Amino acid sequence: MMTSNQTKRLVIVSNRVATPKKKSASAGGLAVGILAALEEHGGVWFGWNGNLTSSSEPGAPQVVKKGNIEYATISLNEDDYEHYYNGYSNRVLWPVCHYLLDFIQYDSANFDGYRRVNAQFARKLASLLKPDDIIWVHDYHLIPLAAELRDAGIENPIGFFLHVPFPCYEAFRAVPGHEYLLRALCAYDVIGFHTHRDLAAFESCIREPIVGAEIDDDHVIRMPGGSLVADVFPIGVDVEGIAALSREAAELKRVKKMVKSLGGRNLIIGVDRLDYSKGLMQRFLSFERLLQRYPNAQKNVTLMQIAPPTRTGVRTYDEIRAELEQVSGRINGRFSTTDWVPIRYLNKGVARQPLMGMFRNAKVGLVTPIRDGMNLVAKEYVAAQDPDDPGVLVLSSLAGAACELTEAIIVNPHDRDNVADGIAAALNMPLEERKERNAALVKTLRKNDITAWRTRFVDALLRKS
Repeated sequence: MMTSNQTKRLVIVSNRVATPKKKSASAGGLAVGILAALEEHGGVWFGWNGNLTSSSEPGAPQVVKKGNIEYATISLNEDDYEHYYNGYSNRVLWPVCHYLLDFIQYDSANFDGYRRVNAQFARKLASLLKPDDIIWVHDYHLIPLAAELRDAGIENPIGFFLHVPFPCYEAFRAVPGHEYLLRALCAYDVIGFHTHRDLAAFESCIREPIVGAEIDDDHVIRMPGGSLVADVFPIGVDVEGIAALSREAAELKRVKKMVKSLGGRNLIIGVDRLDYSKGLMQRFLSFERLLQRYPNAQKNVTLMQIAPPTRTGVRTYDEIRAELEQVSGRINGRFSTTDWVPIRYLNKGVARQPLMGMFRNAKVGLVTPIRDGMNLVAKEYVAAQDPDDPGVLVLSSLAGAACELTEAIIVNPHDRDNVADGIAAALNMPLEERKERNAALVKTLRKNDITAWRTRFVDALLRKS
């Protein structure tokens, strides 16, 4: 029997909303979870459509309906976008959330733009809302949105999920405007994090005398005028879907060609956005250390690093790209032979289906960010493996996924010897141990899959309605 809660419309809000397309094998983890939640409840996906304009105020939302989902999008003023997105979101919030304080570049104009765009989002969204809607806001770009909606008189339940780490107070206090951000977060009814350490970091901020709140044993935060629930909702992947995709991808011409090009050598694979939080420089240097410490690895392994560019035109990211090209070239120049190049560095993306086939053929999945909220690549790599002959995940202790995937080989990404030894252990691990570790990891993935993630969060939000 359908309950009254199940009839409530779900409104998802994110920085960016893609134009609705036919379902394809290329859909990633977050989109899968959001779309499944919307299909179950019916509702609206609201956000920026990717278009920039010279108008100071966005026009009315453009609404496209597909099935029981409405995609409502707005354009943004180009200066506002620069301040809000490239400015405060990615030059202040992104580095502080990843504990990389030296990368913070604060400008009061960017902070003003961040607040201005969130106010615009609230104004445009408010016109679409119905009294029984429940609202689920995603990520650090939109921290102030609930406070803006409350100021506009919106009383609907509003939840917030943070997809990046949350910093402890000693880091968070370095952000100009952190008091405003903390008060804005307290306008939500439910706040979700990937890990218990992120929740603990958030609670360390709440305990400061900024919002005058108290925390009870069930992570309910009580403050003058109301309360909110803060809890852990680890995001997952579509385990069975990835497994099927990887089996099918093994027969793709592109994947077979890649396997043949290895010449029987073991493949180590890394897949990351080109970002300083991903630890790519440290990873390349750790791979170099592997070749130094384990000479038998030379000519017998190939590292394929896929790193599509992100935030092109931002100086910091252009510098990362140049540095990686330089260090990979140096390592290849040092160790290459006439028939072997140790690092294949691809500064571009690979479509999802062939990527799953590449994962399935990789002896080692190398996931070594220097800080990450979760890292779904780690989970996708595990789900894509052949259970009868699985590869081994080498995982940074500083990724959120390390809290769940304890059967991986856990390493410190700042310790080159530790990472090199971890890769060597993975390459030499006996088949039975590989199978046991993989089975345990897949069991965890199934428990915390993408359906469990979105169901637990939406249920928590429904309880506040």
